[in-house]
Amino acid sequence: MIKNDETEKSYKIIVEGGSDEIEIKKSRFIGQAFPIESAKDAEDIIKSVEKKYWDARHNCYAYILGSSSEVQRFSDNGEPSGTAGKPILEVLQGAEITNTLIVVTRYFGGTLLGTGGLVRAYTQAAQAAIAASKTAVMTYGQKITFSIGYDMVDRIQHTFGQMEIPLDNPVYGTDVSYDIVVSAGEAGSVITKITEITSGRAVIVEGDKGFFPI
Repeated sequence: MIKNDETEKSYKIIVEGGSDEIEIKKSRFIGQAFPIESAKDAEDIIKSVEKKYWDARHNCYAYILGSSSEVQRFSDNGEPSGTAGKPILEVLQGAEITNTLIVVTRYFGGTLLGTGGLVRAYTQAAQAAIAASKTAVMTYGQKITFSIGYDMVDRIQHTFGQMEIPLDNPVYGTDVSYDIVVSAGEAGSVITKITEITSGRAVIVEGDKGFFPI
């Protein structure tokens, strides 16, 4: 989990990568998006893609890392300078997504696309890869675990359903316990709400703070 002094700042990531393919003048552009946590992750994935598509003309990429997008890298991989890696990077920047690598593989179709055509093609392939992926917003929050009696379950479920806060990891024993994650600024009011609903009978444990997909 990324640590950041700017605890109020949220950022978007890809939690489940996706891929898609476009064809322009018989050239195939395969766009793939991957969640990453380090430059080494990116390098390993790039090598894996190059191995898989060893017969492709180009495997161009860009990636961004850090909750403030402090690390940004791209490569044209043999395409004319500025026509592939940078457009891919600009797609990531425009989508405000970090901790993500996009690789666009090109199989040359025999027709030159020109500088503008290449920029459009790599941009579209990168956009398609993001569209095929699952994203989440990482917000600085806190994990809370609480236990309640069975007689309070319906009311808790109803209240948290209205608040749109998922009740995770239910454990049914002598009591029922749930895990929730809320933004750090809401933690106090949510704890107060649980206390009010249960007339102070809930056992509440405040857990770790950090960035969570809330």
